[in-house]
Amino acid sequence: MELPINVALAQAAPVLPAGPGWWYEPKFDGHRTVLVRGKETVELYSRSGRQVTTHWMDLAVAGLRLPAGTILDGEAVVWRDGRLDFSAAQSRAASGLARARQLAARHPASYAVWDVLQHPVEGDVRGRPYTERRALLVDLLAGVGPPVQAVPATDDYEVARTWYDTLTAQGVEGVVAKRGSAGYPRGRGWVKVRHADTEDWAVVGYVGPRSRPRRLALAPVAGAEDWVRLSGPLAAGLAAHLGRAIRGLPGGDRARAEGEPYVRADTGLVVEVLAGSGRHGTLTVVRVR
Repeated sequence: MELPINVALAQAAPVLPAGPGWWYEPKFDGHRTVLVRGKETVELYSRSGRQVTTHWMDLAVAGLRLPAGTILDGEAVVWRDGRLDFSAAQSRAASGLARARQLAARHPASYAVWDVLQHPVEGDVRGRPYTERRALLVDLLAGVGPPVQAVPATDDYEVARTWYDTLTAQGVEGVVAKRGSAGYPRGRGWVKVRHADTEDWAVVGYVGPRSRPRRLALAPVAGAEDWVRLSGPLAAGLAAHLGRAIRGLPGGDRARAEGEPYVRADTGLVVEVLAGSGRHGTLTVVRVR
């Protein structure tokens, strides 16, 4: 299987789809991660295809318990005091090597797995139905144990509704619905219903030091609008991560958005912001794509 992998994505929807053939999984709030178990090593990749093994070395070590030839798709998450802590996961994803080791000791990660893309015996199984892949996944992880575990799944709509209504206290941000008869999709083949959905915005500039920006200048990825907005203040870990990504860029000219100055920059970066905050509210940046 060619690496890195173009991972399947989910299309946002206002309500969960119902009817025969739908399966549901809780949507964990962390960092999308593909785990590749080679003959002697484990490599981890982000949604964008960037190798992130050093950020999640505890998961890489745990992945050595998997048989060689296994490729999994899931979410790297951090549990603290019985709930998912996205800020802790974000800090780990944005850290350098030395810092990553420190954070791994303080905030150990778990790997919430929802799909097997390559099976050590069956090979590439992306074309098989979800229900078959799910059975292979559960069997494959049966003897592995924490911190690598399959996410819960059900074909009962009422159970899925209960998850959506009650698991927010544990930091679960919603539910993902998948067709039981469908293969691993290309693009947005799944459906997600979240309590707080997000939108993609392009980073076109920054406010503050390039090495640690305080805010971002953002333009909508979707739609024909030609306008720039400034984000709200960035969390410390996110600011450090973005600073490392843009500090090598050439200096840009200055512009203004919403009456405030910013430095233009052709970053090529896309970030998630809380949905509904676009034209009128504060743009709250959640994570870098």
